Amino acid sequence: MPTPGLCLPNVRSIKTITTFSRALQALAQPRASEQYLSTPTLNPVANHYKSTTAARMETNILPVDPTKLGKISASQSADTLIEEWDIQYQEGADLQHLRRAAEELKNTDTPVAFPTETVYGLGGDATRSSATRAIFAAKGRPADNPLIVHVHSIAQLRKLLRGKNGKEDGSDPMPEIYKTLIRKFWPGPLTMIMPNPEGSVLAPEVTAGLNTFGARMPRSILALALMRMSGVPVAAPSANASTRPSPTAAEHVKDDLDGRIHTIIDGGPCEVGVESTVVDGLSSPPTILRPGGVTVEQLRQCEGWESVVVGYKDASYEKGNKPRAPGMKYRHYSPKATVILYEVGSRAPSKEDLLQHVQGQKSIGIVRTTSWPQALGLPVKRESNGATHQTNGMSPALHAPSTSEPGTQHSNLLKSMIQHQIPHAEHFLLSEDASSISDGWDINLGANVEDVARGLFSALRELDKKGVDIIFVEGIDDTAGNNIATAVMNRVRKAAEVRI
Repeated sequence: MPTPGLCLPNVRSIKTITTFSRALQALAQPRASEQYLSTPTLNPVANHYKSTTAARMETNILPVDPTKLGKISASQSADTLIEEWDIQYQEGADLQHLRRAAEELKNTDTPVAFPTETVYGLGGDATRSSATRAIFAAKGRPADNPLIVHVHSIAQLRKLLRGKNGKEDGSDPMPEIYKTLIRKFWPGPLTMIMPNPEGSVLAPEVTAGLNTFGARMPRSILALALMRMSGVPVAAPSANASTRPSPTAAEHVKDDLDGRIHTIIDGGPCEVGVESTVVDGLSSPPTILRPGGVTVEQLRQCEGWESVVVGYKDASYEKGNKPRAPGMKYRHYSPKATVILYEVGSRAPSKEDLLQHVQGQKSIGIVRTTSWPQALGLPVKRESNGATHQTNGMSPALHAPSTSEPGTQHSNLLKSMIQHQIPHAEHFLLSEDASSISDGWDINLGANVEDVARGLFSALRELDKKGVDIIFVEGIDDTAGNNIATAVMNRVRKAAEVRI
């Protein structure tokens, strides 16, 4: 299969053959003193790492425009599965912000929040226990929930697969089953379960005691540049407080982690909006552990993955076993307000239905997708704007050409240059008595599945900010084989307290 090409703005084509340096980078030693972290022994049961003081730190949001970092180039290598990329950096505030974040990743234990194409990640050096413990502490995350390791290149992943004592005998440590997926989907929203070698360079907290680890190469030039600049593999879950909706914008991160971290790199709202698909090719048959940005159908078109099965509905991890991938065991994605999900096929809630569920609550939120009327057809006295908005698509000024256009071949990374918008909530008051309901906020995500995926977490967070007490969500059809729809409904079902 031909190596996919990279085609990016400001890219000059370089037809050279590169080789990878095989020297394993010296790993930083854990810090002798950890200012705010306890250092408990990793326990197979669900522990949480907690801060030992109430001290808060100043949290800064630092904007970085990927188009202002410099010239991006791509070069062909005979030794890799995808083309290698490089940046000729240009000095400026954007580069200074990225350097600050890279220095923190490499030389401190404080996690750094950064954008990817899926959601914002909370990253730390995956080779240092002190840095990975800081991630758990900042999030309040259970210690038996493994972390995904993010890499900037195939060469970096191969070093991890060889371990400290791995010899370069000409063999490829990359499992053969994954090569077709890497060629087709990386960089992108796909995490692959890799064998953790004897003498692994990864901190044990990253794997939660498992003999495997999840690896991903994100489709974000900001994330890739940050990791390469830091020189370390980055362990990174989503940059939210544990159980809160995943963050798809920098302001979401600050809402949850203000005072717990120093730096948030702001690259704008995320492109995909739901986390990566997690697959296990080491099992037979290959298994999808978590739905996400790559669909079942796309996977089944790849050699060796024709019989891939869905594993995220099996409850084996609930019987005392460790989750094999993030998002399998614990309740995630929950806003502060109560969420009521109406599955596809259910009629839209009437005024009587609302009163039955509200039970003394004052303000309601509504998230619409395919067919619900604005404000659920309730008698509205006043709206901030009578127009119905769908605001999750890409900014019209930043239209990305379709990859199907004649004569064009666009890299996955091109999409990381596109900026998206955050969902907009419309305020309404009721013109008739509705018992305890005083007002509401209405968000229309539209019928497009990708728009719903991109805007779901933002919508839940936006309604939380508005102070609503209860949120009614119109579900989408996840039975038609669209794995993005499956991922959306997987998340919203975990957030919902009531399903209808």
